[in-house]
Parts: sequence; structure tokens; C-alpha cells
Amino acid sequence: MRTVITLSILLITLIVGTLNAQTTINGTVTDHKNIPIPGANVYLEGTYDGATSTNDGTFSFTTTETGVQKLVISFMAFETFEISKEVTEMKDLKIVLKEEINTLTGVTLTAGTFEAGDNAKVTALKPLDIVTTAGAVGDVVGALQTLPGTTTVSEDGRLFVRGGEAEETQIFIDGIRVFTPYNVAPNNSPTRGRYSPFLFNGTTFSTGGYSAEYGEALSSVLLLSTINEPDQEKTDLSIMSIGGGIGNTQIFGKNSISVNASYMNLQPYLELFPDRNEWEKPYVGASGEAVYRHKFDDGLLKFYTAFEYTNFVVKQRNINYDDRVRYDLTNRNLYNNLSYKGALKNDWILSAGASLSFTKNDFNIITDEIDQNDVSYHVKASLKKKFSKHVRLNTGAEFFSTSYTQDFKDVSNFTFTNKVQRELPAVYTETDIYFTNNLALKTGLRGSYDSGSDEVLISPRTSLAYKSGKNSQVSLAYGDFYQTAATNYVQYAQTLKPQRAQHYIANYQYTNNGQIFRAEAYYKDYADLIKYNTLRPEYNSVYNNNGKGYASGLDIFWRDEKSFKNVDYWVSYSYLDTKRDFRNYEAEVMPNFAAKHNLSVVGKYWNGDLKSQFGITYSFTSGRPYDNPNTDSFMAEKTKSYHNVGLNWAYLIDQQKILFVSVTNPLGIKNVSGYQYADTPNMNGVYDRMTVRPNADSFIFVGFFWTFSDDKKSNQLDNL
Repeated sequence: MRTVITLSILLITLIVGTLNAQTTINGTVTDHKNIPIPGANVYLEGTYDGATSTNDGTFSFTTTETGVQKLVISFMAFETFEISKEVTEMKDLKIVLKEEINTLTGVTLTAGTFEAGDNAKVTALKPLDIVTTAGAVGDVVGALQTLPGTTTVSEDGRLFVRGGEAEETQIFIDGIRVFTPYNVAPNNSPTRGRYSPFLFNGTTFSTGGYSAEYGEALSSVLLLSTINEPDQEKTDLSIMSIGGGIGNTQIFGKNSISVNASYMNLQPYLELFPDRNEWEKPYVGASGEAVYRHKFDDGLLKFYTAFEYTNFVVKQRNINYDDRVRYDLTNRNLYNNLSYKGALKNDWILSAGASLSFTKNDFNIITDEIDQNDVSYHVKASLKKKFSKHVRLNTGAEFFSTSYTQDFKDVSNFTFTNKVQRELPAVYTETDIYFTNNLALKTGLRGSYDSGSDEVLISPRTSLAYKSGKNSQVSLAYGDFYQTAATNYVQYAQTLKPQRAQHYIANYQYTNNGQIFRAEAYYKDYADLIKYNTLRPEYNSVYNNNGKGYASGLDIFWRDEKSFKNVDYWVSYSYLDTKRDFRNYEAEVMPNFAAKHNLSVVGKYWNGDLKSQFGITYSFTSGRPYDNPNTDSFMAEKTKSYHNVGLNWAYLIDQQKILFVSVTNPLGIKNVSGYQYADTPNMNGVYDRMTVRPNADSFIFVGFFWTFSDDKKSNQLDNL
């Protein structure tokens, strides 16, 4: 009997001890809006102890585990939450789960930015669009002029963005600066980008509010990305009405190289279609490009190099001379770009690179000789890390340097030399914060030092995006932007301060099933613009930074690839209200490169039966201001509106042979670029004027393109 009593006491003691060793863990699971999350899985890691949250988000379970344990809470579409602490302290827990960021359906920061690339999540243009737009004739810049925010300046050809000068847009290749991105051309002939689309697969065009990573641009940046890895070896051959070209790609192990060379000579074309110039030596140009790539286990090294030679001698009319003015120009340009991107320890990504540019211009204008030499380089390194699905960091440093020399000599042997040496170091840091799938913030700070003015420049920039619906979002952006004075000013006044612009942007974007709609309003406030007191910048001009101005407007973009079979089209419209007091202006007025209304309509149609792609582009620009010295009002008159139609036709002779025809302004519209007035009045006190028109009303291009590739299918349609 005594034994039974003893065993009973031991059993009761064991049961009580076991009950005393159990601990209850409880709490509530909600989202960031404090809405209960039912069905969340709650458990202690490495055990079978756990529970599922109820309809009101509560959970409760017991465990015999002791000490510090890890509690895990998980639920679909939310990030897994973990907490480590003493199990006795896991009472009345308040667990808030963060929405998991989905890179496919989440919000993107798009204010002011158009992207074109196979990896871009939301694209306004595709790589093919950049080079198949009618009227662009294979020029990246020409295609971008069909996007909202740009103004067509027909006699120039460069990018003029939201009331800014062409110099206010900077171009980067693989994140590294291009110092002379355009080739040279006679007066009243639009220039083109130096670099062929043959070697690029991605384009980002920011019309404002761009990242703190990029500086030295008041209005916009254009980012070009070379191809990382070619898919096959191939050779491209082109025979054109204005020259020819050849390209080749080779792959060997972890290495690959792509080479592209072209030659252009306008003499045969001008014999068939003369223009308004008197040519002593028609335009001749030769260029070559190459990209070498080496793939490491954790990175990619790329070396891009491009060379261009241009020469022409032309005589053109000038209101201030009885005879035509003779221009003799020889240009040589060499651009080198080395870049590396690779992974480091702890998930850091290193991007580093450098560019070196040599440009030499030899001018002979009437009897004056001008020799210009420009050596510039850019060195940059950045570190990026994704700390979580919610936070990403991008920080880096860079250094710009420009060395410029100009030698002048006239017929009397009078000579002088101008020299410019400027350095600009800069640092930046920027963070992307994804609060939820519907809300994201980019905020950054850029600091730089201008050696000419001895000033430290601080540029805060930020943008916010909110996904307002399944297919729509709104974005806001603000930023400060600085740009050092151009060389044609600094060569006479090296202490000029950098010019400044502040951007304010509001953006709405809708995308759904092959359709994109964008509307963007903006305001730009300009300060410290450069002024001088002579007809043009000269060594004896008085310079200052007292200029100012503003630009505001609305950009509209609509693209539709689905409504009509085999038809793709887009419409761009921009309204611009801008005024400036700069250069030698007498008042704050709309500058002569700006237009209040700009419209582009682009259409493309593929006909399989005819094995043809047809393209059409219509461009409209309202009249641009000009100053008539015969009136009392400054810059009060406007040119007539600009109209242009571009047509192209690509015919697939077979899978790898293409015949391509392009015609610009086939209607022969008599566009006017502006008016040139005499420097002095005539005997009647009137300033005579001459109408400035494009050198040619129309341009016809014919080309034959032949590709040799491993798959026997590739062709150059993407490059036309």
C-alpha cells in the first residue's frame, strides 16, 4: 500500500512539473494598415509547436521549449517575419507583416523617364523603335525627337528638351560621359549622333528629374547601354546611296568583340539631288566602332571605342557678305570607354569605368584659321546594394576633367590662343525605398566642386511613385541640377559660376495590354544663366551670371500596339511655356530654339504577304521666335510653323537580305528655320534680312542590307 501511494505521488509530481514547463505564446498578426491577417502560419523554428491565426488575426499555442527561440510568421504575399527572444516573453505579441515587393506588378519610379530595352519593365519605346522610326534615318537622337518634351530645331538636329538648349542634355554610354556626342555638319544641316545603334540594346531618356547619379546636365540625360553578350557570331553588310558599312561579331570563350565601320560620301548623291550650298568638297566621313567584352565569374568587363573623321568645304550665303562665305572644316574624334560591373562580397555590386575623348577641329572661315583641341576624361565608381526587398542603396564618386585649346590666326597674321582647364569632382548617394507594392520613394543627394568658380554645389533630388490602380500610377519628382559654363564662354571668362535649374514634375501613367498613356506636367526654374553684352561671345565681352528664366508645360504620350492588326502607332504632344533672360537678350522672352506646340505621329505597319514594313512619321512644330531689329519689340515675331513627313519601306528580299528606302519631306514643304539680319542698317536705316531655310527640302535614302549569321535567320531590320 505504501508503494502505491509513493508511485501516485511521483506521478502527480511529474504531471504538475510537465504542466509547469509549458509556456503559452500568443499575439495578433496584422498588415501595415492594422487589418487582421487570418491564416498566417506561426511556429517556433525547428519544432512542431505552432498555430494558424484566426479570422481576427489572433494566435495562441503552448510549447515546452525554453530559453531563446526563433518565432516565424509567414503568409502568402507578405514578407516572412522572424523574432528571437525568451519564450516566456512571447506574450501578447503585435506582429505587423510587410507586403512583399513584387518586381513584376509593383510600382516603378517613372517621372520624367522613357526607357527602351529588353529588360525595361515598362517601356515607351522598344529597341526596334529607336531605329525604325520614319524620318530618323537610323539616328537614335532623331527617333527620340518623336517623344514628348522635345522640340524639333530642324537646322540643328540635337536634342532640345523642355525649353533647354541642346547643351543642357548630356549623353552617357554604359554610365560614362560622352563629351562630343554629335558629328559636325554645315550650317542649316541637322547634325546626327556619332554612335550607331548597331552596338546598343538599351536606352533611357530622362526629360527631367533624373537620378542623383548623373550631373552636369540642366535639362535631361540620355543613357545608352552597349550589348552585354551577343547571342551569335554574324556579319552585317550595308550598301547605301550615301556610302557603305560593315559589321562583324566574334565570340571566343568568355570573350567577344563586335566591330562596325562605315564610310559616307555625299558627292554622288549631290550630283543627282543638288542642295542650296555651293560645294568645293562635299561631305566625306569615315567612322569605326568596336566593343570588346570579357566575362568573369562574377562580373563583366567592356571596352568601347569609336573613331570618326569628317571633312568638307562649302560656300554658303550670308547677308553680311556679297560673296558666299567659305567654310573648310576637318574634324577628328576619338572616344574610349572602359567599364566593369561585378559582384563583391555581402551582395555589394561594383560599377566602375572611365572615358577619354580626343576632339580636333581645323576651321578655315574665309581667311581666318581656327584650330581647336579638346581632351576630356571622366572617371567613375559606384557601389550598389539591395539590403532587402524594401531598401536599395546606390552611392559613388566621379571626376570630370576638360582641357581645351583654341588657336586663332587671321590674314594679317594676328594670332591669339585661348586655354581652358577645368576639373569637377563629385560624390552622390541615393536610396530606393519600396514601402509596399503601391508606394516607392527615391531620394538622393549629389555634391560637386567647380574649380573655375571655387564653389561647392549641393543637389538634393527625390521622386515618389504611387500605384493608383492595377494598371496606373502617379509620380512626383523634384531636383536641383547644375552645369558648368560651356567652353565657348569659359575660354573668355573662366570664373563663371555653374548654371542652375530646379525641376518639379507630376506624372500619370497607364499601361495595359500593349497600350501606354502618359501625361506629365513640369516646371523648371533657371538661375545663374550666362549673359554677355556683345553680338556674340568674344574675348572683349563682359560676362556675368545674372541670367534667369523658367520653363513649364505639359507632355502627352499615347501608344497603341493592339487595336489594329499589324499596326503600331504613337502620338506625342508637348505644350511649352518658357522665357529666358540670358546671352545678350534685352528682356526675359521665349528663346529662339523653343516652340509652344510640338506634335509627332508615328505609325508602322507590317504586311506579311508583301514581306514589307511600312513607316510614316508626321512632325509639327509651331513658329519659333526671332528678333526683328526693324521693330521696337525684342523677339516679338515668329517663323511660320514647321511641318515634315517621313516615309520608309523595308522589304525582306529573303530572311537575311533587306532593301530599305526612306524619304524625308516627300511633299517638298518649304520650311523656314529663321531669318538672318544684317549687322548694320542700309542707307534707309533698315536692316536687310535673308530667309534661312534647310539646305535641302527633301532627302532620299536607299540601302541594301545583308546579314550572314549562324542561325541563317538574323537580319538588320533592327538596325534600320
